[in-house]
Amino acid sequence: MTHACPRRLRGRAATATAAGILVIPLLATASFTAGPAAAAPAARTSPAGAAAPFPPPARTGAPPPGQLPSRPASPPPSPYASASPSPSGSASEVRTLTPAVVRQLDRAVRRVQREANVPGVIVGLWTPGQGQYVKSFGVADRSTGRKMSADLYMRIGSETKTFTVTALLRLVDRHRVGLDDPVGKYVDGVPDGGRITLRELAGMRSGLFNYSEDDGFRKAFTSDPRRPFTPRQLLAYAFRHPVLFPPGRKFDYSNTNLILLGLVIEKVSGRSLADCIRANVLGPAGLRHTLFPAGAEFPEPHAQGYTDQTANGRTADTAGWNPSWGWAAGAMISDLDDLRVWARTVATGVLPDGRALVSPATQKQRLTTPPTSVPGAAYGLGIFAVHGWIGHNGSLPGYESLTVYLPAARTTLVVLLNTDTGHQGAEPSTLFGRAVTGIVTPRHVFDLPAQPAAR
Repeated sequence: MTHACPRRLRGRAATATAAGILVIPLLATASFTAGPAAAAPAARTSPAGAAAPFPPPARTGAPPPGQLPSRPASPPPSPYASASPSPSGSASEVRTLTPAVVRQLDRAVRRVQREANVPGVIVGLWTPGQGQYVKSFGVADRSTGRKMSADLYMRIGSETKTFTVTALLRLVDRHRVGLDDPVGKYVDGVPDGGRITLRELAGMRSGLFNYSEDDGFRKAFTSDPRRPFTPRQLLAYAFRHPVLFPPGRKFDYSNTNLILLGLVIEKVSGRSLADCIRANVLGPAGLRHTLFPAGAEFPEPHAQGYTDQTANGRTADTAGWNPSWGWAAGAMISDLDDLRVWARTVATGVLPDGRALVSPATQKQRLTTPPTSVPGAAYGLGIFAVHGWIGHNGSLPGYESLTVYLPAARTTLVVLLNTDTGHQGAEPSTLFGRAVTGIVTPRHVFDLPAQPAAR
């Protein structure tokens, strides 16, 4: 969860997201089919440097002439379902997407959109053999009336954490770093740096103050949301505060942890974090529409974002705001189809072609998810488990996202929306997640309460 705001520049993780929180930031235009494919999205411009030497992820429609066929719709089940703190379900617990269920979902999504005043939302739901639901509602741009569509690029906030931690785990598998190494081995000037481990950073148990909760940072960001921030500038806001508790003592979602992990990755790899993620995570996974921007660039087509996290509290357009303040914790951009692939990949550690992205032993450590102070939520290494769903959410000014996977049922849910303005104390992404899962997986309802302390 990444939120920069005068009243809640928050990172919500096990409860919301920082730069996308456990976050760890919409008239129906896409078609539904009960079979393996739906209508193909419109053509778009690929981000420079984002292409990978792997087939593109499965799109929502049949491939155009000359394009590689889409990947199989039925991924292998996760060998780590038991790592979730609650039963992860089975295919029999997922309702088949019959026309009646689809109409029920349509009504539920529209209701949440109306009640929470969400401009536009994209919802994707897939269960092998039981149909798929891919639809967009509302508008991508209020000023022009341009409709939301399933092919749009969106800022994903704290879902960035899943990519950063995966890059770290790849270094663990290569014995370049150890999860129990102290962060001070790689980054100078960290309070308690000789005691805080990389594992505690990834698991949100370091005790370091969250820079996005610092009043000085909030003022700097809201006074000029297009300004760039460096990682060291972000850490300076955090390190002016005392350590909150001894490392490992408890869970506390902090974007500071991910900034440090990004610097560790750069130090060890000798490459920029963006290059490392592109080469070692996005490339192998075939995510050709996911990128780590250098600044405020935003590939077309994308949705306009809307936030009230402003200096005067008025709603503002945010597509051109600079996400560098979220960096390793929340700066990334993606789309529905890539996140569909990523949901299963990050939850299982297995690539779409069956190879391991992360070794089984390391993936098991990622999915060791101790409970948190957030009811119903547990948090592992840059990933959460909520009532059987494994994944992350994201939130930053103007955008929210939710990408989760129910392992035993092999069900994937992705929600993308173009506002981060809360509704009655709840994250909009959680409201949509709750509405959809309450219908399709009633024994595994995604419900991630917002953290009062993060507001």
